[in-house]
Amino acid sequence: MNLKTIQTEAEIRACYQTYHHLRPHLTEEVFVAQVLRQMQVGFQMVAIEADGVVVSAIGFRLLEYLAWGKIMYIDDLITHPDARGRGYGSALLQYVKDIAIANDCDAIHLDSGYQRHHAHRLYLNEGFVLSSHHFEMKLKG
Repeated sequence: MNLKTIQTEAEIRACYQTYHHLRPHLTEEVFVAQVLRQMQVGFQMVAIEADGVVVSAIGFRLLEYLAWGKIMYIDDLITHPDARGRGYGSALLQYVKDIAIANDCDAIHLDSGYQRHHAHRLYLNEGFVLSSHHFEMKLKG
């Protein structure tokens, strides 16, 4: 399995068709611009390609909180629906786990929408636990 660190605008753009299944509200142009902005403040992205097409990707960052200490936060993990069940998500989680351990993180955190049952099954199988509720207050739209 070939994991690729995403760095350029072209590489980000190549991730869009798979990412769009997780973030359908983003157009390709908005997605690329947003990822580039986030990369300026520590966001990283790694993808898996099959036959020259991105089939799975993960976005993550190292953060530090008073509540949790030093953590790895996973912003996004997506596998194209046609490529699920092939171990791509597990491989990307292991990759990020290895980075978290190398950076002396206390934990890995992520949020996942209630409707993403296939993702929840993966996270639970990989050792994640449901540890809190995430609250949101919209300020726009």
